[in-house]
Amino acid sequence: MPKKRKSRGRAKGSSGKKGHVQCSGCGKLVPRDKAKKVTKYKTLVDPMIGRELRQQGAYLPRTKETRLYCINCAVHRNVVRVRSKEDRKAR
Repeated sequence: MPKKRKSRGRAKGSSGKKGHVQCSGCGKLVPRDKAKKVTKYKTLVDPMIGRELRQQGAYLPRTKETRLYCINCAVHRNVVRVRSKEDRKAR
């Protein structure tokens, strides 16, 4: 069977066995180095009120939300895109 990617879609190298993480979309167990990581910052304040407060010089706390997706969910949510063979080679 032909191999699509040199790394088989992982960032493992020669580091041995990596742990598994659960996909935030479907719940599937995925190797940690194969999962796609998405970090979003969320604020608890309404955007209109937040803009006014920032203009006055107030500090608005944000929470960092990190999600890990399997490849299927990442493609479905447009985190990554399917690329042609030539585009995959170009870095």
